[in-house]
Amino acid sequence: MEMDVRIYPNRGDGPAVATASVTLNDCFAIRDVRIMEGKNGLFVSMPSRKVNGEYRDVCFPCTKDFKQQFDQKVLDAYEQTQIQEARKSPEPQEGPEESGPTMAM
Repeated sequence: MEMDVRIYPNRGDGPAVATASVTLNDCFAIRDVRIMEGKNGLFVSMPSRKVNGEYRDVCFPCTKDFKQQFDQKVLDAYEQTQIQEARKSPEPQEGPEESGPTMAM
C-alpha cells in the first residue's frame, strides 16, 4: 500500500510532538494523526473522539501487521523532518562568540 505522510510540528506544550496527515493509495486521507511522546518513547495516536467518557478512535488499522506498517511509516516521516530541521539550523561556529549570548529554547 502506498502511504503519503505529511508531518506538521506541534508548537505548543503537551505530549504531542507533531501531527500528521496520511493519504492511502491516493484514495483515502486521514488527518490529525498525532505523534506523541510517551514514557517509552514516541508512538502514533489515531484521531479520536470522546464517547460516554472514553476516547474512541475514529479510524484505525484493522490488522496488527498494518498497524505496525502504518505507525512505522509515520514515525519514519517524523524522523526525516527532524533530520531536515537539524540541517536547516545554523552550525555553531568555532572560536569565541562575537554576536553575544544566545538563549536555548
